[in-house]
Amino acid sequence: MKVGNRLTLYIVIGLIAGIIIGSIFNLMSEQAWVQWIDQYVFNLVGQIFLSLIFMVVVPVVFISIVLGVIGVGDPKKLGGLGIKTLAFYLTTTAIAITLALIIALVLQPGEGQSDLLDSPEVEEYRQTELEGDTGEAVEQTFDQTVINIIPNNVIEAMATANMLQIIAFAVFIGIGIIAVGEKAKGLIRIFEEANEVIMWIVLAIMKYFAAIGAFGLVATAFTQAGFGAIQQLGMYFVCVLLALFIHLIFVYGSAIQFLAKKNFLWFIKGFLPAMGVAFSTSSSSATLPVSMETAQKNLGVRKSISSFVQPLGATINMDGTAIMQGVATVFIAQLTGVDLTVTQMITVVVIAVVASIGTAGVPGVGLVMLAMVLTAVGLDPAAIGIILGIDRLLDMTRTAVNITGDAAISVVLNEQDLRKEAQGDTRPSE
Repeated sequence: MKVGNRLTLYIVIGLIAGIIIGSIFNLMSEQAWVQWIDQYVFNLVGQIFLSLIFMVVVPVVFISIVLGVIGVGDPKKLGGLGIKTLAFYLTTTAIAITLALIIALVLQPGEGQSDLLDSPEVEEYRQTELEGDTGEAVEQTFDQTVINIIPNNVIEAMATANMLQIIAFAVFIGIGIIAVGEKAKGLIRIFEEANEVIMWIVLAIMKYFAAIGAFGLVATAFTQAGFGAIQQLGMYFVCVLLALFIHLIFVYGSAIQFLAKKNFLWFIKGFLPAMGVAFSTSSSSATLPVSMETAQKNLGVRKSISSFVQPLGATINMDGTAIMQGVATVFIAQLTGVDLTVTQMITVVVIAVVASIGTAGVPGVGLVMLAMVLTAVGLDPAAIGIILGIDRLLDMTRTAVNITGDAAISVVLNEQDLRKEAQGDTRPSE
């Protein structure tokens, strides 16, 4: 079963239908029958699809990482792959937030709109979010983040879908299997057969539920938010979308064109099904099984590369989220009448890059990270309440950019590895 063109078409049709119908229903959102349809049709269908995908995320990540480590074979080669992957991800994230800061400083989305700070959404966000426990997950020092990569309880890590800990444990299992050698052949076969079963489930979910699920998720998002929410924050919305578009085309496009030496349109066409699922779910983690299968089947990325690079990217590579944070920080500073210094902007870049490590790939987590960034540069995090109305719409777009970056890096590393192998094959004959 392959992620093919027909499925891509169905997902795109579902997305377009969801946007159109959701936008129409948003105009009548106060009507009881519209709320009933939104809750018991759109949201129900969308959440069932999301739950089906989340159901397989942990086994997909664990099994894929183990097989990926086994496929790489040499622990030294695995270490080299890990270092290159991490370097690529941190570099693109730093570029993303720097680009966002520049665009926001040039277009000035917050100029002349200081009255937005007096809106009831600001105080509501302060009371409901900032006075609760939502920020605790990311309010930790860098050393704590590193320590927390190693799980104290593997079962708990899997139960809570702690991706970094699951990846760490899977890497150890894979290395252990390599070290044991022939004695573990039966265990390898079990992992391979389990992978076949899980991937069949993933593709079955995609085949039968993806289009209708994407429709439901997007329809409920636009019914609740709609384009009307964009009017007051039009320039902020444009700045985020513009930065996402530039990053996608020029950063990822350049990586595919010059580092992987592949056509960027070929890449986009092949990866489009996963981008559609990411747009509808707003979750890198939920899209992971689909994005891995799409990269392997449509883009020719080897399982040993894809199984390691993409799960790691879904956890630490948040370029789209970093772009939102950069634009939002400048936007809120302009609303407040604060001119960010060069030091403060460097602080934003560093904190956003570091905070992206270990951040869960779930809807809305970017706002929790943004609160930490704003606090670090002396801005009131309650101002996040201003952008809540349109964040769901932007979250869909930036998630699509996040997982596209993961796939782009996996293609680059795959092609570089293939070229090294080709050169190694020719050396003895020279």
